[in-house]
Amino acid sequence: MNPSAARRQCLLLGLGAWAALPARAAEPTTAAAAASAPVTPALATPATATQPPATQPPATPTQRRAPGGIALLPLGPAAKRPQVLAVNGARVLVIGDAAQWTAVVGIPLAAQPGPAQVTVQRPGQVAQPLSYQIKAHTYAEQRLQVAPGQVQLSPENLARHERERVRQAEVIATFSEPMPERVFMRAPVAGRQSSSFGLRRFFNGQPRSPHSGMDIAAGTGTPVLAPAAARVIDTGDYFFNGNTVWLDHGGGWLSMLCHLSEIDVKPGDSLHAGDRLGAVGATGRVTGPHLHWSVSLNRAMVDPVLLLIP
Repeated sequence: MNPSAARRQCLLLGLGAWAALPARAAEPTTAAAAASAPVTPALATPATATQPPATQPPATPTQRRAPGGIALLPLGPAAKRPQVLAVNGARVLVIGDAAQWTAVVGIPLAAQPGPAQVTVQRPGQVAQPLSYQIKAHTYAEQRLQVAPGQVQLSPENLARHERERVRQAEVIATFSEPMPERVFMRAPVAGRQSSSFGLRRFFNGQPRSPHSGMDIAAGTGTPVLAPAAARVIDTGDYFFNGNTVWLDHGGGWLSMLCHLSEIDVKPGDSLHAGDRLGAVGATGRVTGPHLHWSVSLNRAMVDPVLLLIP
């Protein structure tokens, strides 16, 4: 294998988010995975707290009413912010003002195309359903043949993974107020997007859960910055994700940043957009340094690209 191919293999094979794998299996490391993964242009250099944007960023993310996407649902005017519940019972981020409120709904990757709805509770009114349509969306695929032993966890690692899944489910249920006024992000590290959100992998013909985040290629020690203002709600060393930081941006909007070589923050810390929180590494189930970045809305992992400032 030549050096450039080896480097691609290292960067593409981080397992990503805790929710991206079935409990019984781990993603193997193969050269074929690196060779078939999509490659996209480099992400822009992250802004820092001392480098304000030249123009006012958008108030809302890009809409994609598809699995792993975001639905922007107008709620109309109301004196007070309406409360919205997703189908899984999670509260939904609602932004705007008395003249016009908008629900920012994360659509799970497992959602089926077709009719969907949320429940809207306006002040002084009976709760009402609000319907919308989920459209089909095709994500890239990888089909690999590997040794059977490469996709199984040992009993000890499986038990650890199960414990960590419970903990991470508690973290992802975080919903805090006040809600943000605007919903946008900047890439937490500059670099090439080396593995895309939604990538579906098949090992020996068996499907595995799709990639629930974005991988960004960067060298060990590269600073990782807060993609938006946030409060740190969890840090830890996890089997698949390695050194991990969870950020709460408000209203059920969260970020997870994984495989860090260093963690420079602790739970309870408040961060401005562009503040350093750690450094790129290769901790967890990976073969080389990169950053895995996941974004969650109402407990649904969504494509981070939809929240990036163009």
